[in-house]
Amino acid sequence: MRAIESDAMNSGQTSGAELMERAGAAVAGQIRLRWPKPGRVTVLAGPGNNGGDGFVVARHLARAGWAVRVMCDAPRPSAALTAWQAVGSVQPFDPDALRPDDLHVDAIFGTGLTRAPEGMAARMIEALAGFPGIVAIDAPSGLCLDSGRIIGSGAARAALTVAFDSPKPGHVLADGPRLCGRLVVADIGLAPWRKAQGHSDTSIMDARTTTGMGDWLRKTTAGDAHKYGHGSALVIAGDAAGAARLTAKGALRAGAGLVTICPERRDMQGHAGPPDALMRKPLDGPDDLAALLDGRVTALGLGPGAGMERAANLLPAALGARITTILDADALTALAGDDAPAPHDRCILTPHLGEFARLFPDLAKRLKDAPETGPAFSKLDATRQAAARIGAVVLLKGPDTVIAEPSGRAVIHSAPDLPWLATAGAGDTLAGIVTGLAARGLAPFDAACLGVMLHGAAARHFGPGLIADDLADALPHVIRTWET
Repeated sequence: MRAIESDAMNSGQTSGAELMERAGAAVAGQIRLRWPKPGRVTVLAGPGNNGGDGFVVARHLARAGWAVRVMCDAPRPSAALTAWQAVGSVQPFDPDALRPDDLHVDAIFGTGLTRAPEGMAARMIEALAGFPGIVAIDAPSGLCLDSGRIIGSGAARAALTVAFDSPKPGHVLADGPRLCGRLVVADIGLAPWRKAQGHSDTSIMDARTTTGMGDWLRKTTAGDAHKYGHGSALVIAGDAAGAARLTAKGALRAGAGLVTICPERRDMQGHAGPPDALMRKPLDGPDDLAALLDGRVTALGLGPGAGMERAANLLPAALGARITTILDADALTALAGDDAPAPHDRCILTPHLGEFARLFPDLAKRLKDAPETGPAFSKLDATRQAAARIGAVVLLKGPDTVIAEPSGRAVIHSAPDLPWLATAGAGDTLAGIVTGLAARGLAPFDAACLGVMLHGAAARHFGPGLIADDLADALPHVIRTWET
């Protein structure tokens, strides 16, 4: 954003003061939409551009009939400050003078937080905690917008956060969704300069976004009408039937033309249940797996319900075939072993944070350590570094799922409002959806991204009360909606 704003100002077609005016006017407009009846507002302005935005907000609200009070310690001279002083005055920060019933505009710190707030600013942020009516400009002060992590002792929880031009990673990672409240992204006229910068290598999506999904789905419906033309997926099963069957059903519903579930011969009877569309073949050891990977199988799912010993035993043969391979659950634990083979570049790893910590303990530790300075180490940083280190796509699950490939290209999928997705077996179904999409011919990164989107959209469609079995059954509705 700094580069985009710099380009815009260097073009001579806009200025910092003009961008600040647009930003402040946008925040004031959002406040008036949410609180249409003028009341009392206290604007807390910091020393930088965020504080300048706050002065603009104060002026616009005063003109709209609000009773406005502005607090700021040692404000820097600026056009925004001068314009406000023609309307009202500036008081020094005073935590004891805050009124819980006021609306508070947090314009203390915005983007680019590099150190923990100190002194009076820290006291003001602490005093805000628990107040119901807080509007944050850019971000709640104390929140790192590179990571979504809190730098310092805390940050107040906003009812509304107004960001400019584009959402930032910190809005959707870690504590960002909880602290930002409702996030509104305001247009302040920077689109031409953003396009001039080229596409970012990070995308942020939420579970309601369908932009571009129709194109991805059309890729999965093109091709030969024969079942093998729609891809053949193999799912390795162990003696626990449930997890592997959830994976296999997810692969079927995602559109794989043929899905075969492969337990050991002695466990075949335990895998005789529905869905009847599943093929079943016994697979006892690595030689059997090598024989099944006969050139027609286009994706392999290994891990859910396989069992640790079985996953470790089959892992070398699975990776030796060099087809797109989704490694989840027990396969990830096996992969963390000292003698495990290295994944190839067509692998997709789908760990939750616990499994990630077994594979990349140093990165997981950095995510746990409290940050002292910014930008803080983020889940985005951790996933990118993991993908580069292991040479495969890494899909790090959570309400803020991050997908990264070794080149550094990454997607953040934010779904903090789907708590019912935290249910046993949901990850197994996700592994299956990704396996099915990969079987259809999508590149590993694209299959992972689309799989996460479909998974979240299916959960949203079903709603509270969801169990993992429902996810695959909801996919036809979601796919039908997106294709149109």
